[in-house]
Amino acid sequence: MVARRERTRHLIELGGLVQKAGLVDMTDDDRALLYGAFLDLAQRLGGEDGSQLKLLYRRRGARTFATEAEQAAAARSQMDKAKLPSVAKPTP
Repeated sequence: MVARRERTRHLIELGGLVQKAGLVDMTDDDRALLYGAFLDLAQRLGGEDGSQLKLLYRRRGARTFATEAEQAAAARSQMDKAKLPSVAKPTP
C-alpha cells in the first residue's frame, strides 16, 4: 500500500511540473500533443546529444527552481514584515 501511495504522489508531482511549466495552458490541455512532445523529448534525450541535453535541461530547471524559491522567500519576508505590529516611537 505504501508503494502505491508513493507512486501516486510521484505521478501527481510530475503532473504538477507539466502544469508549472505552462504546458497545459500552451497546449489547451491537448493530451495527444503533450504525449507527442514527451515522446519527441524522450527520443532526443536517448540520441547522440542526449547527455548534453540532459545537462542543459537539468541546469535550466535547477536555476528556475532556485529563482522561484528566492522569490517565494522574498514574498514570505514581505508578508511577515506586514504582519509585524507597528511600534510607536516615543516622543521626545
